Amino acid sequence: MMETENILEVKNIVKRFSGVEVLKKVSFEVRKGEVHALMGENGAGKSTLIKIITGVYPKDEGSIIVDGRDADINSRQDSISQGISVIYQELSVIPTLTVMQNIFLGQELTKKGLLDKKRMREKADSLIKRCDFDIRPDDYVETLSVAKRQMVEILKALLYDAKILIMDEPTASLTDKESDKLFNIINRVREQGTSIIYISHRVEEVYRIADRLTVLRDGMVVGELNKQEITHQRVVQMMIGKEVKEQADKANKPIQNGNVLSVQNLSREGLWHDLSFEAYGGQILGIGGLVGSGRTELLRSIYGADRYDKGEVLFNGKPVSRSVKKNIRNGMGYIPEDRRGEGLIPLLSVGDNIAMPNYDMLSNGMAVVNHAKELELGEEMIREIDIRPANSKMPVRNLSGGNQQKVVVGKWLARDLKVLLIDEPTVGVDIGVKGEIHQIFMRLAQQGVVIILVSSDLKELIQISDRIIVLHEGSIFKEFSKEEATQQKILLAASGIA
Repeated sequence: MMETENILEVKNIVKRFSGVEVLKKVSFEVRKGEVHALMGENGAGKSTLIKIITGVYPKDEGSIIVDGRDADINSRQDSISQGISVIYQELSVIPTLTVMQNIFLGQELTKKGLLDKKRMREKADSLIKRCDFDIRPDDYVETLSVAKRQMVEILKALLYDAKILIMDEPTASLTDKESDKLFNIINRVREQGTSIIYISHRVEEVYRIADRLTVLRDGMVVGELNKQEITHQRVVQMMIGKEVKEQADKANKPIQNGNVLSVQNLSREGLWHDLSFEAYGGQILGIGGLVGSGRTELLRSIYGADRYDKGEVLFNGKPVSRSVKKNIRNGMGYIPEDRRGEGLIPLLSVGDNIAMPNYDMLSNGMAVVNHAKELELGEEMIREIDIRPANSKMPVRNLSGGNQQKVVVGKWLARDLKVLLIDEPTVGVDIGVKGEIHQIFMRLAQQGVVIILVSSDLKELIQISDRIIVLHEGSIFKEFSKEEATQQKILLAASGIA
């Protein structure tokens, strides 16, 4: 057999869910020892393709060739036996175990029926030194940073003698410094002969580490670029099929009505003390601050999900309830940071998830849900915010991250919203869907809804906020108007520097 330079070839892969074709004869290849990036909008088919390669989903048509031979991949074990390992955005390490225990979990070495801890420690140490990682076999994972936990995931993959390592949004939870370390790790792993499929929404990091880039759109490959051809404008045009228009400048947009949410002297031990601010209908109030500054807890306290020790929250001069149920009925919505854990029930359908906070509107007053109305609501939201695939009966877990987030947003749009609290709405969401979600928030603000937005993405915070308050050590350190705000000023304020 003639030796091939390709370690992986995917040919004419087709996948259907509930009769909807989500992959349409997708073909691409990965060369030995290269980093091959995979990009596309949420819903383009990236995750589905990776799940077929790793045996999570069966393919309906097409073939997979690994190292020149047809590969029959129908399970994760089949994929592993072919030398394919994957590191998902949600890491699978167990925090209470050591690095060594995580590496060998499920494939422990034994001697005379007992765990051979000495040999496992030696092998783990050898792997760590080979990769030049700054961790030790006996470190407990719960003491490690997110970047170092990813090192553990990579070591687990290399223990399987991975020929192909798939990395899904590996920098989503990393700081810039941690991302730099990860890129160095990727280069070391590549130099040792492992090929990497790198999935990301960030053009700048793809340009930095990828040898080639394949772009998917609507379940099809729309192009391949070599490193020197990768530019932000070209990639975005390929991903969405058109140029991305900048958001209109809203700096001088007037307040549309008199809705006011007032937070007065709010305090919670260990988090914040005497917080006071106002948010107005017709504006988007952004909240900045470092991780741990209490931004999420502040939104949850306003919503009624978390307690606060003293102070009060008023809407149009009247006290806001500490009951989530009452606040929803009074027109308050909340989009949580953890969309899979708190914003959705993944096993339920798109329609069921959209209906969840709206059963009071879908029942006949006798706790009996009108299923015709429920179906109609789901289909209406799918059309209104372009959820893909357009199938209200599809389980939410089968959607891409961006379309899952659209479901989280969509379930509140059916209500007579007066206040919407938003926490990190576009993490892991591509540029096209991000723009669509921003437009929804801006439209709601223009209708007089009070919008409060927490985001660690400073570009996002500045782009769509009319005012920004920055939390530091339990208090509001600084407030910026849209005209004043810059990334540098917000970062300095978040660090307590005037």
